[in-house]
Amino acid sequence: MPALLSAMALTAVHLFAARLGASDRILRSRWLSAAGGVAVAYVFVHLLPGLARSQEVMQRSEVTLLTYVESHAYMLAMIGLLGFYGLERLIKAHRNRLPEHAETHGGVFWLHVVSFALYNGLIGYLLVQDAAGTAETLGWYTVAMGLHFLVNDFGLERAHRDMFRHYGRWVLAAAPLAGWGLGTLTDISDLAVSALAAVIAGGVLLNVLKEELPQEREGHFGAFVLGALGYSALLLGAGA
Repeated sequence: MPALLSAMALTAVHLFAARLGASDRILRSRWLSAAGGVAVAYVFVHLLPGLARSQEVMQRSEVTLLTYVESHAYMLAMIGLLGFYGLERLIKAHRNRLPEHAETHGGVFWLHVVSFALYNGLIGYLLVQDAAGTAETLGWYTVAMGLHFLVNDFGLERAHRDMFRHYGRWVLAAAPLAGWGLGTLTDISDLAVSALAAVIAGGVLLNVLKEELPQEREGHFGAFVLGALGYSALLLGAGA
């Protein structure tokens, strides 16, 4: 039940993002900057130490392939980062070839949305599979990923405009629940959970660098710092 509630909360973020998009531009900028700060805090206070724990699981693995690779979890994180970086380069190159206010082509749009839907689905899947975490830890994870989804939504809307508002947002909203549903029906090893978590870590790191560090023209430094330091203090105080 806690994992289902978390998945529902992540789904609701995509619906709330549409309301925030219609709000005052300055207020929206501060919200997004604070969300970026929270996500950055989660990456450095919780996510990177989590990669170290994933590395320990992989080093104990009896999978032959992993015995030939050093820093397995970190390499998987790098693969996740490179995959999303390649996708963003593809989308940016496509946008640069179009007139300023033109819609993206359907195939490129759906490639971008489906990639993020799989990303969201994996995050929803790990809500169930990472059973070692407490309800409190799950709550911290949900808050950070929810704010992460919020900023991702604005990046996708900036890239695809009406197509994302009318179609893409609903696909992304369904993905965490779909991932949760799959997680309740399947059971995978600790090694597989660690591998998926590492790939997700790489994706989050790339999106933090790409979207969540506020840009000078629209970010609010004070809100960003407050979000980062405030959430770091909460995580450290809770021992999450």
